[in-house]
Amino acid sequence: MFVPGNRERFLEKVYELAPAPDAVFFDLEDGVIPPEKATARTMVARALREERPGPLRSVRINAVGTNWFRADMEAILGGGLEAVCVPKVESAADLEPVVALLDDADPAEAVRIVATIESAAGLLRAAEIAGAHQRILAVMFGAEDYALDLGLPAKREAEAADLVYARSATVVAATAARVLPIDGVFPDLDDREGLLREVVQARRLGFTAKATFNPRQVPVINEHFSPTADELEYARRVADAFAEASRRGDASVAVGGQLVDPPIVHRAEALLELAQRLGTGPVAKGT
Repeated sequence: MFVPGNRERFLEKVYELAPAPDAVFFDLEDGVIPPEKATARTMVARALREERPGPLRSVRINAVGTNWFRADMEAILGGGLEAVCVPKVESAADLEPVVALLDDADPAEAVRIVATIESAAGLLRAAEIAGAHQRILAVMFGAEDYALDLGLPAKREAEAADLVYARSATVVAATAARVLPIDGVFPDLDDREGLLREVVQARRLGFTAKATFNPRQVPVINEHFSPTADELEYARRVADAFAEASRRGDASVAVGGQLVDPPIVHRAEALLELAQRLGTGPVAKGT
């Protein structure tokens, strides 16, 4: 969840959210107007120094090449920072200044990078960006700036068909590089049905998470990026049936009329493992 870096109350309240977001992005970029950048930098640096359990702590800096980039990095490097969210990345070269500063301050490579693709140029180099460095944790798709770059309508319609290609390409690039694909924000705070529709679509496209800037959206996002009871039940049936088939020497088996072979089994096992990590569903309860 993005939190404006110049709003002290928000910087405190984010740790009290229930359900909590998986990660917090203290924002120094679009969420902060230019006259407030220095104040936000100071407040975020202070927030990072406070030891708090909870979500992963990241900072969205201003883009490489802006007048604020270096000051942002110098302010946040140090205690508490777990990831740097780099906006408007259009090539692997855009990440080099970030990596250089991180290497000086964090030679153990504990601090990761979330690279955001927000333009046609960035999308064309998505695979290059996703595999640019071992610090890359995730690639995020920034729909609003991407839509602006292509001249797409400001208001999203229904299934947002005009963004499906770009979102899918981001997922493919991230997955090929073995990093996390994160979907961008849904901007309409009052359109719960639209949010739900986009969250469901994001998961079906292969995204593993979705960004937001409003706590009201967190429960919907968390719920639909967690495995459902039906999905877990089917995954367990697949895993059990394939295990039994393997004991008989068979390489495949039918479950509910569907042929189940190793790729489907691997997906089922990955889902069960995710549920175990999240502590959700019957799997987490040992049943």
